[in-house]
Amino acid sequence: MSQSVESFAEILAGVHRSAVHLELRDSYGVNNEADNFAAFRRGEWSEDLERADRQSWLSLVSEATARGIVMRRARVVSVRVSDYIRYEYAGTQMNIDAGEQVRWLPRDRASSLALPGNDLWIFDERLVQFNIFDGLGRWIGTDFTEDPPVVNFCVSSFESVWERGVPHADFTV
Repeated sequence: MSQSVESFAEILAGVHRSAVHLELRDSYGVNNEADNFAAFRRGEWSEDLERADRQSWLSLVSEATARGIVMRRARVVSVRVSDYIRYEYAGTQMNIDAGEQVRWLPRDRASSLALPGNDLWIFDERLVQFNIFDGLGRWIGTDFTEDPPVVNFCVSSFESVWERGVPHADFTV
């Protein structure tokens, strides 16, 4: 189970400036990606199939960026990357074409950074949505906070990853 695009869309509709996403895991086990990830591992993945499955997300990103929302995604990854990260990498250009900016940070370059324990979204530098996963990468739920010290920590964490991160066009797996 994962958060529905509709509920995320409701949050994004209230955003005025920015939505940034920090990803810290080397693999995820979310149900809505299972078939495409399995196809990728078998060598049967296609961008067209992926685009069809992700169309609602890509449309949401396109609509948000068209109204001036800056959407950035930073991924902290282990090198040598996992099969899952290869899969994400293969589909990342779709995110960029929809309007997201994406950077990758090799985990060994993140050792001196203070990072939160969970993936997160930050909306307008005022609301943080933590995405909670179990040990197998299955989405469990979300926690939200507007507590200024927590929000400031998360903003600082994201920006430090972003600053050190490698733009997608310059990162190879």
